[in-house]
Amino acid sequence: MGRFVNPDNSAFQTALNSRIYVDKTGLLEYTSQVLDTENAFICNSRPRRFGKSVTANMLTAYYSRGCQSEEMFEGLEISRKPSFRKHLNQYEVIHFDVQWCMIPAGGADHVVSYIERNVIAELREIWPEQLPESVVSLSEALSRINAETGKKFIVIIDEWDVLIRDESANRAAQEEYVNFLRGLFKGSEPTKFIRLAYLTGILPIKKMKTQSALNNFDEFTMLDASVLAPYVGFTEDEVRKLCADYQRDFESVKRWYDGYRLEDCHVYNPKAVVTVMLRGKFQSYWSQTGTYEAIVPLINMDFDGLKTAVIEMLSGTFVEVDTGSFQNDMISFANRDDVLTCLIHLGYLAYDEKKRAAFIPNEEIRQELTAATKRKKWSEMLKFQQESEILLDATLEMDTETVAEKMDRIHTEYASTIQYNNENSLSSVLTIAYLSTMEYYFRPVREMPTGRGFADFIYIPKPEYIKDYPALLIELKWNKNVKTAISQIKEKNYPQALWDYTGDILLVGLSYNKKTREHQCVIERLDYWNERTV
Repeated sequence: MGRFVNPDNSAFQTALNSRIYVDKTGLLEYTSQVLDTENAFICNSRPRRFGKSVTANMLTAYYSRGCQSEEMFEGLEISRKPSFRKHLNQYEVIHFDVQWCMIPAGGADHVVSYIERNVIAELREIWPEQLPESVVSLSEALSRINAETGKKFIVIIDEWDVLIRDESANRAAQEEYVNFLRGLFKGSEPTKFIRLAYLTGILPIKKMKTQSALNNFDEFTMLDASVLAPYVGFTEDEVRKLCADYQRDFESVKRWYDGYRLEDCHVYNPKAVVTVMLRGKFQSYWSQTGTYEAIVPLINMDFDGLKTAVIEMLSGTFVEVDTGSFQNDMISFANRDDVLTCLIHLGYLAYDEKKRAAFIPNEEIRQELTAATKRKKWSEMLKFQQESEILLDATLEMDTETVAEKMDRIHTEYASTIQYNNENSLSSVLTIAYLSTMEYYFRPVREMPTGRGFADFIYIPKPEYIKDYPALLIELKWNKNVKTAISQIKEKNYPQALWDYTGDILLVGLSYNKKTREHQCVIERLDYWNERTV
């Protein structure tokens, strides 16, 4: 048992000792299935506070020969699998955290030599005859041990990308590190001595031009988590159970912390959910992570369409993004899509794989990005807000003429920025038009199931404003009479789903005539108490 070679299980025991632990040991069934196969090279990247280190510690506790973990895993999901004992504490494991190594190493320039020197020293204690003092390369050490003893290794690297993220300008340190990883994992020789490689960090593997530096790895990312999606964060079922156990309102938790769509899963930020369960206070916990300062310069980069895209997403809409050109580092940005892709990996945006579009996942992130935009005032944001505040006031006052007039103006003034000529694009313009709702309302819910259909937009006031601001239920019509919007709202009983959320409701019908290029508006108020007693 050592620090890096065949560690004990104490780190994972700390997670199990915590007041809240959500069982993610089902991941071990997948990693055990790919042992000693071509799929045994895994890079699982995800944002801060999404349980990366807990997962790395879990893998170590399960596989390492340096501990006995049967009692620790008893009762957890993996213990119910037929292969549980077959792999339990059976393998030679090397586990190190690159970020932790930075300090004792004396800086980025010495990280690789520090890791190799210390890991080889521990390996030499176990296999002194196979590792003479002349062996100073970790990849050579593992190759020698395998050649003479047949031993194979599981290598687990936590915060694998810290040199790529935090030392982006230090090309020499990065090149040395990438070559170190290639020696460990790339080519035919490593397949002889690597049983499983598991890398976890925030960014996917660094690209060299258009190819991954380690293209033999299966990558699971915030763009495509594939079969590992349920293990990236907390699933909706897991959050529901926690809400029941801790008597928290699930719908509030969902509005604040849901939104990452990975495969068929809605994934929640574990850190935020655990904190709100224990403290009961709904707020943003994201700025406590180390990435917040990094995003301010990112969103202020001078790329065409970047700020407009952020504003559109703050309003609640989706923005198409090409994720293919991002180089998986913090320095090689060529366009707005590279910045947006980086923000997806950092967790400040979510990604809809089917739409190939980015969006802001929840209220927590919307608050953080709004705060980031205020660090450097945007003239684009000020223009949108000024127009939007007049529109919102007119809506609340049921001034339909002004609402229609402002929608016309927003259409005309921002046609070059927000093009639309169909009903779907009209929806995007509407979300921009109601940008000022951010202060008083949660982000709009699109096509929320209500009654016998789906309403186009629902704006739900935040709890502190619920007495002063009605919910807004907005129905859009394209080349149709505006009165049909209100009729549809009533006929399909859309307001029914909102009584648990709020008091009064404004029914807002908006239509756009393609020929005249004019909007029409109809607004009706539903009184909470009168409607509930009908």
